[in-house]
Amino acid sequence: MRLVDCSESRHAGAILAILNHAIESSTAIYDYVPRPAESMPPWFAMRRDAGIPVIGVENDEGELLGFATWGPFRPFAAFKYSVEHSLYVHHQHRGTGLGSILLGELITRAQAHEVHSLVGAIDAQNRGSIRLHEKHGFKHAGTIREAGFKFGRWLDLAYYQRLLDTPARPTEDV
Repeated sequence: MRLVDCSESRHAGAILAILNHAIESSTAIYDYVPRPAESMPPWFAMRRDAGIPVIGVENDEGELLGFATWGPFRPFAAFKYSVEHSLYVHHQHRGTGLGSILLGELITRAQAHEVHSLVGAIDAQNRGSIRLHEKHGFKHAGTIREAGFKFGRWLDLAYYQRLLDTPARPTEDV
């Protein structure tokens, strides 16, 4: 297995398949409808334009087994050092340590990008994801009760946060 920087041309289909499986079968994404292929070009463009990495893990045959990235936490200038990250592992490869590899690399990349606060929004019943985040130094920052409704039930959304020692000199420049 190897870490790769994902590209739209090579990985969009695999990322879409991983996301859509999560939408259809889990509470990892609080969405109801699978995303169409047309959603991927703007998804990649936003990250490319902002210099945000999309990190993947491939097997020896080049199959994408999981990916991690981030996006803006909130759309206001003062939140520029905070990001909300996403990490998804193909359902057939969960529990194999890939999430830990991806999260470790995501933290390293966030430090290089001078991110200060990594935030994960995790379904409160997703014990595996919570344990993974805690293993990497994330702390529970709060839970929004009944934040979503999916599969006929209310879902609690837990926020986990890791503060980094970056940036060295934060500014209020926009």
